[in-house]
Amino acid sequence: MLKPQQTISRLRLSCDGLWNIKIDRENVGDVNGWSAGFAPDADVAVPGSWNEQLAEIGVMNYIGVAWYQTRVFVPTAFEGKRIVLRIGSADFSARVWINGKFLGSHEFGFLPFEFEVTDHVAVGKSALVVVRVSNELTDDTVPQGVTAENYIAENRVRDETFPPARFDFFPYGGIHRSVELYATPKEYIDDIDVQTNIVSASDGLVRAKIQLTCLDGATVGFRLESDAQNWTQEANVENGVAEASIAVNPCQFWSCEHPQLYLLTIQLRRDGELIDEYQLNVGIREVKVEGAKLLLNGKPVFLKGFGKHEDFPVLGKALSLPLLVKDFGLLRWINANSFRTSHYPYAEEVLDYADRKGILIIDEVADISRDFRYTSPKSLENHKAYLRELIARDKNHPCVIAWSLSNEPNYLAELEYHDGRGDAYWKELAQHARALDETRPITIPNLQRATINDPAFNYCDFISINRYYGWYENPGQMDVAGKRLSEELDAIYEKYQKPILVSEFGADTVAGLHSTTDQLFTEEYQVKFLETYCAVIASKPYTIGEHVWNFADFRTPQHHRRVVMNLKGVFTRTREPKRAAFFLKEHWAKSPVKSSVNGEAAVLAGAFEK
Repeated sequence: MLKPQQTISRLRLSCDGLWNIKIDRENVGDVNGWSAGFAPDADVAVPGSWNEQLAEIGVMNYIGVAWYQTRVFVPTAFEGKRIVLRIGSADFSARVWINGKFLGSHEFGFLPFEFEVTDHVAVGKSALVVVRVSNELTDDTVPQGVTAENYIAENRVRDETFPPARFDFFPYGGIHRSVELYATPKEYIDDIDVQTNIVSASDGLVRAKIQLTCLDGATVGFRLESDAQNWTQEANVENGVAEASIAVNPCQFWSCEHPQLYLLTIQLRRDGELIDEYQLNVGIREVKVEGAKLLLNGKPVFLKGFGKHEDFPVLGKALSLPLLVKDFGLLRWINANSFRTSHYPYAEEVLDYADRKGILIIDEVADISRDFRYTSPKSLENHKAYLRELIARDKNHPCVIAWSLSNEPNYLAELEYHDGRGDAYWKELAQHARALDETRPITIPNLQRATINDPAFNYCDFISINRYYGWYENPGQMDVAGKRLSEELDAIYEKYQKPILVSEFGADTVAGLHSTTDQLFTEEYQVKFLETYCAVIASKPYTIGEHVWNFADFRTPQHHRRVVMNLKGVFTRTREPKRAAFFLKEHWAKSPVKSSVNGEAAVLAGAFEK
């Protein structure tokens, strides 16, 4: 799906702003005709979560349905064009009407969806947009849901959170990304698939496949340009497709240090007349896994960074451009080069900015803590469909170096995972991922309960593990934690012979809490925890990175082990640095990180292996 843009042939109109909202606690909106308009309970900002911004009307912990409405004026400039309503994300599902006409539904959170509305609106007049949003989840949704009744039935009453969630981040509801009305010509560029290759030290190759909604007889012009160079090519449209292969010499390859972007302009023409135009930033680079290495442009790369969350006070999961700029500034300040979109796809603007700033991203499906007792063929089909939409959205971003198909399956150590069901599930999903995109490696972060015999490991190109020795296990005992981590890393590599990313490790920390001895929640303990893990990771020749959990503190459902938030951030929720941030800044300034395996790091690592 192409992101809307303004070009010589395309127009965009933002629908962001203050909308009306009505909370549907009894789920009566359908029968009462709210799709044709309703008397609101309050105003609500779009994009934005309803929870914190409307806490005072009782929806802080609300799980259920809410209705949104706004009026959009359709400009006369849209006359004669194809008109589309696009919603960047509505979490976790939505149904949409315009002027009382039902347009359709979307079942996957954190991903965009759109409907053509050409026949349902009139230019020069306003249109009523109504969206029914639900943040409810079930066994078959992505991610899976859980209820209070589940905790009782499973004899896990001490695990219950409020609101109930199978994941350790807050289940915000709302329209979290921008809503737009946009217009294209009736014949238009529908999709672009770009793949890049490195041919030699100075030669690159850009291959573009264009899907069009037009009959044969048209032509497509391709123009690839940088500040100093440009290359052009033309192709005929055959069966709605046009393709080009552009050799780039001399080529500047995209990397963290030099995120060179070329502008690719696609023009659809008929009889020499311009019909449609679309522009796309292209970074020429290759990502491969070879032996125990992750290679970017043929050179080993070590991932230094974080798991993150889209989370901020009042905004919830709303896209915020000032926060985007702030976070990327902090990533550069701390000398990070990467992050994982834990545990769902982030806004498209995040990936656009990462392309520009040279930040590497592991792009993750919103499948969290999958429980195979409640996994069905329908679950797998939804999971595959979600992956298909994610890859369709993000396939052209050079910053995206890998797909993460899930996070921490077998969270409850259910026996059904290891009886063959888990293996069959990941085999089919991995085959599906590779059929959709064979240019990027795939991974599935593992937690300890799934053991080193996790069937997901069989289908990963590199292995990702989330570990918390010294926190959830062996609390306060970093000597034991380091030894266990070291031994487990060796055991995993010996069994699978694949490179390993330690994709989560961290300790909850209260900013300003200090101690002269090893005490959980203190800033000193967080530093010691990170020092220990980083030393062990650096001592292993097969590790390809370390992603600290977490970049910043974030809100969670209520539980006795959380004080409003997960406090494992090295920055607070409002982005003030803890002491650990200064440790990581110095540690990651060493390049490559593994060159630090001397001195204290070597002593520590050696001690763990004894």
